[in-house]
Amino acid sequence: MKYVEEFRDGDTARVLAKEIQRIAEALDRPADRPIHIMEVCGGHTHSIFRYGLEGMLPKSVELVHGPGCPVCVLPMGRVDDCVSIAEREGVIFTTFGDAMRVPGSRKSLLQAKADGADVRMVYSPMDALTIARRHPEREVVFFGLGFETTMPSTALTILQAERLGVQNFSVFCNHITIVPTIKAILDSPDIRLDGFLGPGHVSMVIGVKPYEFVARFYKKPMVVAGFEPLDILQSIWMVMKQLVEARCEIENQYARVAPEQGNDAALRAVDHVYELREFFEWRGLGSIDHSGVRLREEYARFDAERKFAVPNLKIADPKSCQCGEVLKGAIKPWQCKVFGTACTPHTPLGALMVSSEGACAAYYQYGVFPKREAAE
Repeated sequence: MKYVEEFRDGDTARVLAKEIQRIAEALDRPADRPIHIMEVCGGHTHSIFRYGLEGMLPKSVELVHGPGCPVCVLPMGRVDDCVSIAEREGVIFTTFGDAMRVPGSRKSLLQAKADGADVRMVYSPMDALTIARRHPEREVVFFGLGFETTMPSTALTILQAERLGVQNFSVFCNHITIVPTIKAILDSPDIRLDGFLGPGHVSMVIGVKPYEFVARFYKKPMVVAGFEPLDILQSIWMVMKQLVEARCEIENQYARVAPEQGNDAALRAVDHVYELREFFEWRGLGSIDHSGVRLREEYARFDAERKFAVPNLKIADPKSCQCGEVLKGAIKPWQCKVFGTACTPHTPLGALMVSSEGACAAYYQYGVFPKREAAE
């Protein structure tokens, strides 16, 4: 395939849907035990609802929406740390747009900006470095956020800042890793999963081999999936085919973009700049060992956590917010008590309603949820 239209062909989609239906019938699951397949990446979640893919699946196949949205798993205390840095005199705080409205315990970065803090939206860390070079009298901080997908760009920006001798640039590092996240989900006692759609963008950097533990130790199939409708349907079919054949393997549907061995140049930059944290706090999942990274000692001068004192407090989510249960796949977004009422994109209580990859935002945007009366 060469063109986007080919990845959205309705006739091919219907053929794949029929094949999924045929395999589902062969598996013959009881009505109270559907096949649960988790799409780890929030980008998959939005594609599924944008193109109505869930409606093409048999009732015996249920998609579970995982924690693959880095903004969504950011704990409230880290947002408070961002606001604390942004409100310092002489600081320009830069961030990707989807992090602007994530609520902290006091306010979001957008509210801090409205209150007078110099918070600016950028499209890349290099944009932040450019601002630092234009304003040598100000401290410019970039909010480093994301899985392995965005780690290389932040690392390469730090290396560029070092080469240029920029002294007023630093990164508030909140980059996280995907493998410990998947392991934490698999170790969760209240989640039953039959297979995974693996994250395509992360795999573009790390490759496919890091997921081998999913098949080897947990006996679950995983298919690294692309983001177009036919990508996702084919990946679901590949997972189902493994199930009916009693296989557990890691397969790569997204081979046109995600290489088996990963991206060597990106991985070298990541390894050169970062080291693993002993533990990192996740919204809804708690503390996960070795799931976050920080800057190595030789790059401490670019580390905002070392340059500025931050509160670094653990703040619990509002009791009414059930982002944690949604992130783990324990409930659907519409089953949250405040979904669509107290919590909307205009008045978000949790990050899942804010982020462009959040499951709650997808459900709300595309209206694919039963009425509240039916849910209750």
